[in-house]
Amino acid sequence: MEVRFQRLLIILLSLILLAGSILLILFNSKKNLVFFYTPTELIRSDSETEDIVRVGGYVEKGSIINKGNNSYSFNITDNINTITIQYNGFLPDLFKEEQGTVIEGKLIERSKVKAFKVFAKHDENYMPASIQKQLKQTDYWNKKY
Repeated sequence: MEVRFQRLLIILLSLILLAGSILLILFNSKKNLVFFYTPTELIRSDSETEDIVRVGGYVEKGSIINKGNNSYSFNITDNINTITIQYNGFLPDLFKEEQGTVIEGKLIERSKVKAFKVFAKHDENYMPASIQKQLKQTDYWNKKY
């Protein structure tokens, strides 16, 4: 084989391997990407019952019901539609009414989700209590935090 032919062969094999690895990455990431629906998008989506979904929105004021034994029911809204969430477990410290949240769970009905995980959102001014305590002890605390 000529040197010229060997170079061409190496270049072609490299391109084939590169294209194959890019395709594998794209197909794998398509399966693993997780987006969340707003309540309106979930109601309009083609998701079927028993599907695992993520729903994001604001906790509706006055909707949190403590059923006892760490069992909760609350509504998430996007100011257009509302989804009822059922959750068994401890709610995050930042979870409260009129705050943003993302729920991961199983779709029971078009407007009802049985949550496995509850994530609470916070704004840019949030600071964990432990860090705040350390800052006060070291005299770095500033009221603007």
